[in-house]
Amino acid sequence: MRRRIAVVGAGPAGLTFARVLHRHEHPVTVLERDPAPDARPPGGTLDLREGLGQLALDKAGLLAEFETLSRPEGQAMRILDTDGTVLRDWRPRPDDRANPEIDRGQLRDLLLGLLDVQWGRGVTEVVPVPGDGVLVHFADGRQETFDLVVGADGAWSRVRPALSPATPHYTGVTAVETSLDDVDARHPGLARLVGDGSVAVYGANRALVAQRNSGGHVKVYAQFRAPVDWHADLDPDDVEALRSSLLALFDGWAAPVLELLHHGTAFVHRPLYVLPAHHTWSHVPGVTLLGDAAHLMPPLGVGANLAMLEGAELAEAIATCPGDLDGAVRAFEERMWARAGRWATMTMAGLERLVSPDPAEAIALFDEVQPS
Repeated sequence: MRRRIAVVGAGPAGLTFARVLHRHEHPVTVLERDPAPDARPPGGTLDLREGLGQLALDKAGLLAEFETLSRPEGQAMRILDTDGTVLRDWRPRPDDRANPEIDRGQLRDLLLGLLDVQWGRGVTEVVPVPGDGVLVHFADGRQETFDLVVGADGAWSRVRPALSPATPHYTGVTAVETSLDDVDARHPGLARLVGDGSVAVYGANRALVAQRNSGGHVKVYAQFRAPVDWHADLDPDDVEALRSSLLALFDGWAAPVLELLHHGTAFVHRPLYVLPAHHTWSHVPGVTLLGDAAHLMPPLGVGANLAMLEGAELAEAIATCPGDLDGAVRAFEERMWARAGRWATMTMAGLERLVSPDPAEAIALFDEVQPS
């Protein structure tokens, strides 16, 4: 008997879950509040790790296509002092595919494939009905019942309240994002500064990080410790006022580094929120969570990888145990909680060191994780 399964959210976790189920010829309904795949900017670049994101793509039968799209050279990492001195310059070997980069938009399109996503279907509430499945309430007033609802709908999940009262809390660190387009032609000096991958500069309680995406696009992130409402007195549409405020935070840093902020045409406020590191819940038949909905952690290159692997593993568990859907989900949750708890603890400790009163802590962290 085919069970009625829905996944809420068409991000990396939800789409990987759906692709692996699709590969096992099991129908799944993908519910996404955005009206179309390109309704919002897809975000920056992701490094997909061996044993995590790449393993998930292998389970979905998409690893070869990923290797064609990905940028192994994007693994390069350069760290500068605030005066512009190069402190570290890691470059990948030609055959190094441990963490190749891929743009989020490219990854989304790769995962979408021929999946039938129901766009514009915002979920407002999920209500388990003992003995009669799970009732999904939609923003348009409609309702639909499923045997399993998987919440892959991110930090502010509408599915999570069916399982847990936990809500994300602010870490004390804010990131402000801006972008540079056609950087090689328009800003060749900054193109050289960023290189093939990323460049990072660490000061006391603040950092500037720039990451190369494909097509000459560079994402720039100003990170600093501040109240969550630090920008309350600024007009969000006044780009120059925002730029001036950011430049004041990084006053005294080398001029070539500050050029990363001088050329952005828009600034997006992204305060960093997390869930408790060992977030779990009492199992509820018919509902579970993946990715940020389950274990929101600092964006240090792990969250999307974990989310994708979880989606693939849950789909495989369901496909291989069709007669015991609840048992498959329960066993998956136990494995997910243990692994995600370890990673959440490590990434929280990592954020404390990267945006620290002592910039040497950031350098030491990279020395521990980068290949010698």
